[in-house]
Amino acid sequence: MLFSTDGIQWIRRPRSTRFDPKYQIPTMKHGGGNVIVSGCVSRLGMGPLRRIQGTMDKFQHEDILENTMRLYARNSLGRGLIFQQDNDPNHRSEHIQNWFSRRHVTLLEWPSQSPDLDIIKGVWAELERRLVGRNADEKFSQLEEE
Repeated sequence: MLFSTDGIQWIRRPRSTRFDPKYQIPTMKHGGGNVIVSGCVSRLGMGPLRRIQGTMDKFQHEDILENTMRLYARNSLGRGLIFQQDNDPNHRSEHIQNWFSRRHVTLLEWPSQSPDLDIIKGVWAELERRLVGRNADEKFSQLEEE
Protein backbone atom coordinates (compact mmCIF):
# COMPACT_ATOMS: atom_id res chain seq x y z
CA MET A 1 0.00 0.00 0.00
CA LEU A 2 1.58 3.28 -1.09
CA PHE A 3 -0.51 5.89 0.71
CA SER A 4 -2.58 4.11 3.34
CA THR A 5 -2.93 0.86 5.20
CA ASP A 6 -4.87 -2.26 4.30
CA GLY A 7 -5.87 -2.61 7.96
CA ILE A 8 -3.49 -5.48 8.76
CA GLN A 9 -1.28 -4.88 11.78
CA TRP A 10 1.82 -6.94 12.52
CA ILE A 11 3.19 -7.33 16.02
CA ARG A 12 6.69 -8.46 16.92
CA ARG A 13 6.85 -10.31 20.21
CA PRO A 14 9.14 -12.76 21.95
CA ARG A 15 8.37 -16.47 21.72
CA SER A 16 5.87 -17.87 24.24
CA THR A 17 4.18 -14.48 24.75
CA ARG A 18 1.28 -14.96 22.31
CA PHE A 19 -1.46 -14.34 24.90
CA ASP A 20 0.33 -11.68 26.92
CA PRO A 21 -1.96 -8.57 26.87
CA LYS A 22 1.14 -6.43 26.38
CA TYR A 23 1.36 -7.81 22.82
CA GLN A 24 -2.35 -7.73 21.92
CA ILE A 25 -4.42 -5.10 20.13
CA PRO A 26 -7.96 -4.57 21.43
CA THR A 27 -10.71 -4.92 18.84
CA MET A 28 -14.42 -4.24 18.65
CA LYS A 29 -16.67 -6.75 16.94
CA HIS A 30 -18.88 -5.45 14.12
CA GLY A 31 -17.32 -1.97 14.12
CA GLY A 32 -19.52 -0.50 16.84
CA GLY A 33 -22.62 0.14 14.75
CA ASN A 34 -23.62 1.62 11.44
CA VAL A 35 -24.61 5.07 10.33
CA ILE A 36 -26.10 5.45 6.86
CA VAL A 37 -25.37 8.73 5.12
CA SER A 38 -25.81 10.36 1.76
CA GLY A 39 -23.08 12.64 0.52
CA CYS A 40 -21.46 14.18 -2.48
CA VAL A 41 -18.05 15.05 -3.82
CA SER A 42 -17.19 17.74 -6.37
CA ARG A 43 -14.16 19.48 -7.80
CA LEU A 44 -14.10 21.44 -4.53
CA GLY A 45 -13.88 18.31 -2.35
CA MET A 46 -16.46 16.77 -0.04
CA GLY A 47 -19.89 18.33 0.08
CA PRO A 48 -22.45 18.09 2.87
CA LEU A 49 -23.53 14.81 4.47
CA ARG A 50 -27.09 13.88 5.34
CA ARG A 51 -27.88 11.14 7.82
CA ILE A 52 -30.42 8.61 6.54
CA GLN A 53 -33.05 7.67 9.09
CA GLY A 54 -34.83 4.40 8.40
CA THR A 55 -35.03 3.02 4.89
CA MET A 56 -34.01 5.21 1.98
CA ASP A 57 -36.83 5.62 -0.52
CA LYS A 58 -37.46 7.92 -3.49
CA PHE A 59 -39.11 10.55 -1.28
CA GLN A 60 -36.19 10.72 1.14
CA HIS A 61 -33.82 10.82 -1.85
CA GLU A 62 -35.81 13.71 -3.35
CA ASP A 63 -35.64 15.58 -0.03
CA ILE A 64 -31.85 15.14 0.06
CA LEU A 65 -31.52 16.32 -3.55
CA GLU A 66 -33.77 19.34 -2.98
CA ASN A 67 -32.70 20.50 0.46
CA THR A 68 -29.05 19.47 0.67
CA MET A 69 -27.41 18.74 -2.67
CA ARG A 70 -29.21 21.42 -4.70
CA LEU A 71 -28.41 24.12 -2.13
CA TYR A 72 -24.77 23.01 -2.03
CA ALA A 73 -24.52 23.01 -5.83
CA ARG A 74 -26.20 26.41 -6.18
CA ASN A 75 -24.07 28.06 -3.48
CA SER A 76 -20.73 26.41 -4.26
CA LEU A 77 -20.59 25.17 -7.84
CA GLY A 78 -22.70 27.60 -9.85
CA ARG A 79 -24.31 26.89 -13.21
CA GLY A 80 -23.27 24.22 -15.68
CA LEU A 81 -23.40 21.41 -13.15
CA ILE A 82 -23.41 17.85 -14.48
CA PHE A 83 -24.75 15.48 -11.85
CA GLN A 84 -23.48 11.91 -11.54
CA GLN A 85 -25.15 9.13 -9.59
CA ASP A 86 -25.16 5.35 -9.85
CA ASN A 87 -28.02 3.11 -10.97
CA ASP A 88 -29.51 2.53 -7.53
CA PRO A 89 -33.27 1.92 -7.97
CA ASN A 90 -34.07 5.02 -5.88
CA HIS A 91 -31.87 7.12 -8.16
CA ARG A 92 -33.41 5.72 -11.33
CA SER A 93 -37.05 5.95 -10.31
CA GLU A 94 -39.40 7.93 -12.54
CA HIS A 95 -40.14 10.18 -9.56
CA ILE A 96 -36.46 11.19 -9.26
CA GLN A 97 -35.95 11.45 -13.02
CA ASN A 98 -38.88 13.90 -13.10
CA TRP A 99 -37.26 15.91 -10.29
CA PHE A 100 -34.07 16.30 -12.39
CA SER A 101 -36.12 17.19 -15.46
CA ARG A 102 -38.16 19.86 -13.65
CA ARG A 103 -34.98 21.49 -12.35
CA HIS A 104 -33.12 21.23 -15.68
CA VAL A 105 -30.23 19.29 -14.13
CA THR A 106 -27.97 17.52 -16.62
CA LEU A 107 -27.33 13.91 -15.63
CA LEU A 108 -24.20 12.06 -16.65
CA GLU A 109 -25.19 8.79 -18.31
CA TRP A 110 -24.19 5.92 -16.06
CA PRO A 111 -23.21 2.60 -17.64
CA SER A 112 -24.48 -0.43 -15.77
CA GLN A 113 -22.03 -2.49 -13.70
CA SER A 114 -19.36 0.25 -13.66
CA PRO A 115 -18.18 0.66 -10.08
CA ASP A 116 -14.77 1.87 -11.31
CA LEU A 117 -16.40 5.15 -12.42
CA ASP A 118 -17.89 5.82 -8.99
CA ILE A 119 -15.36 8.23 -7.48
CA ILE A 120 -17.15 8.54 -4.15
CA LYS A 121 -16.67 4.81 -3.35
CA GLY A 122 -13.04 5.53 -2.46
CA VAL A 123 -14.10 8.40 -0.22
CA TRP A 124 -16.58 6.15 1.63
CA ALA A 125 -13.93 3.43 2.04
CA GLU A 126 -11.44 5.91 3.51
CA LEU A 127 -14.03 7.35 5.92
CA GLU A 128 -15.02 3.86 7.01
CA ARG A 129 -11.37 2.94 7.60
CA ARG A 130 -10.83 6.05 9.74
CA LEU A 131 -13.89 5.41 11.90
CA VAL A 132 -13.61 1.66 12.50
CA GLY A 133 -14.46 0.75 16.08
CA ARG A 134 -16.48 3.89 16.83
CA ASN A 135 -20.04 3.47 18.06
CA ALA A 136 -22.98 4.56 15.91
CA ASP A 137 -23.95 7.48 18.17
CA GLU A 138 -20.58 9.14 17.62
CA LYS A 139 -20.09 8.22 13.97
CA PHE A 140 -22.18 10.86 12.19
CA SER A 141 -20.48 13.82 13.88
CA GLN A 142 -17.11 12.16 13.33
CA LEU A 143 -17.95 11.54 9.66
CA GLU A 144 -18.70 15.23 9.24
CA GLU A 145 -15.46 16.14 11.01
CA GLU A 146 -13.35 13.78 8.86
